[in-house]
Amino acid sequence: MTEGLVLDAPIKEDWRWFDAAPLEALAASPRGDAPDIAHLWIDVPGPRLLFVDGVFDAQGSAPGPLEISAARVKTRANAYTVRACDDAQAGYVLHLRSQAALDGPIQVIHATTGGVAHLSNKIVMQSDAVASLVETHVGTGWSNASLWVELAEGARLMRAVRVLKDRGAHTDYVSATVAKAASFTSTALVAGCRTARIEALVLLCGEGAYGEAGGALLTRGDENVDSATVIDHALPEGTSRQVWRAVAADLSTASMASRAQVRRDAQKTDGEQSLRGLLLKRTATVNLKPELEIFADDVKCAHGATVGELDRKALFYLESRGIPEPRAKALLTHAFVGDALDRIGDETVREAFAADAEAWLEAAL
Repeated sequence: MTEGLVLDAPIKEDWRWFDAAPLEALAASPRGDAPDIAHLWIDVPGPRLLFVDGVFDAQGSAPGPLEISAARVKTRANAYTVRACDDAQAGYVLHLRSQAALDGPIQVIHATTGGVAHLSNKIVMQSDAVASLVETHVGTGWSNASLWVELAEGARLMRAVRVLKDRGAHTDYVSATVAKAASFTSTALVAGCRTARIEALVLLCGEGAYGEAGGALLTRGDENVDSATVIDHALPEGTSRQVWRAVAADLSTASMASRAQVRRDAQKTDGEQSLRGLLLKRTATVNLKPELEIFADDVKCAHGATVGELDRKALFYLESRGIPEPRAKALLTHAFVGDALDRIGDETVREAFAADAEAWLEAAL
């Protein structure tokens, strides 16, 4: 499927906005009690997997037909290399046979109580298999998660990941190879994290493949969160979307970098990037970096990037209708973030993510 095709390695400039300063102290922090996670399960059928500090918790899980493999797979070792990591926990390895379809999304909660947990996960889906994955990261300390995805012809995987770690740190890396007529979508929500990075490398290595990577970054206080996504079009008639929204308050920083690469053989590519930032205070910072790298001549690619404040006219209109200013700001900000979260396919999952964003907005405004 991917013979002769490899994902380009990330360049060092892609890491210029990442704040690694807190990681050493967080990695050395002592372990504590596991956080309460009962309310984080979304009320939908499907397998449930719980990992505490990188170790599978069988008592707190309900895997159903899934089998948890103890085999280690590759993990992100540092900013610029990928290799097998001796201190990586197993995580999960999931194989779906041809035309397999699970009853509901696979829910995975990764809870950390301190220190660092290197989480290494892998999903392999054969032709026409369909699955949905919901990942939640909570707790303290630093969680370093890697996900390796291989999609055969016609397979479809929808992934949604949320990070709710308050003063903790999270680094999230997904590498996906997408074959002919297959589809991979990934939507991330970061709503509370001292420092975080969401990274995706998606290789569309079959005709008519679809790839999407986007989400919402919500920052306040002195938090620093960034995303870096690359979708690589290798063969004709591929389609990609990168839709990111950032909301920054106080002295925080949110940064988004998205790149679409179109190789010479990837004619009739359709690619779009939309990066938008919202400043709740002028002391906050939003950095945007859209990129198009095109070597084919029959393509349709577009990108847009804007940073601004809440529309004063819209705010005045809502206030004139009797809506208090904090509530009016929350409504406008929620609609702004909704552009990205609305791309989550499952309605119940989408509503859960929207509720997390709403809770963040109520605290920030």
